[in-house]
Amino acid sequence: MNQWHLFLAFFRVGMLGYGGGPSSIPLVRAEVVTKYRWMTDEEFAEILAIANALPGPIATKLAGYIGHRVGGPLGLVNAVLATTAPTVVLMIVLLAVLSSFKDTPWVAGMTKAVMPVVAVMLAEMTWQFAKQARAALGIGPAALLLVACFVALQWLGLHPALIVAILLAAAFVGRGKREAANGNERGERRASP
Repeated sequence: MNQWHLFLAFFRVGMLGYGGGPSSIPLVRAEVVTKYRWMTDEEFAEILAIANALPGPIATKLAGYIGHRVGGPLGLVNAVLATTAPTVVLMIVLLAVLSSFKDTPWVAGMTKAVMPVVAVMLAEMTWQFAKQARAALGIGPAALLLVACFVALQWLGLHPALIVAILLAAAFVGRGKREAANGNERGERRASP
């Protein structure tokens, strides 16, 4: 049953992820976190951060990892095909149809009307991630990190993958320092009479 659910989940993402990666991320989250509960919001946020740091389309990377996690190697192939096949078929069909109507106002209006929907989906997902960051870090550090990332992206023009890599490295270094400090405290307690 997992293979069928995997296929359905990522087929829906492939069919409804209009506009590419940014619009498909909330759809993937809705399927794997909310509907099927294959992972938690925290796990999804971690996977999303790593996937954003790697090259290639985000929906395909998420489908590959989640498919493998849920259904093994067959699940990986199943989820990736379910994500990409609808796009390929729709591109062929829609481009053939829309190219004959490309100058009509309703086609131009259709593409413009989808953008606010994608913006709302992204805002909702951003709000969920901000709430998780606040719960994990506290309001002050979460707000500071949010502002620092915004400045790095918008004003300094840093690539998002670079920011994710820096944050991952900082998390690993911070974890290593905490573990070393905890190890030193244990050693000091053992040494004292």
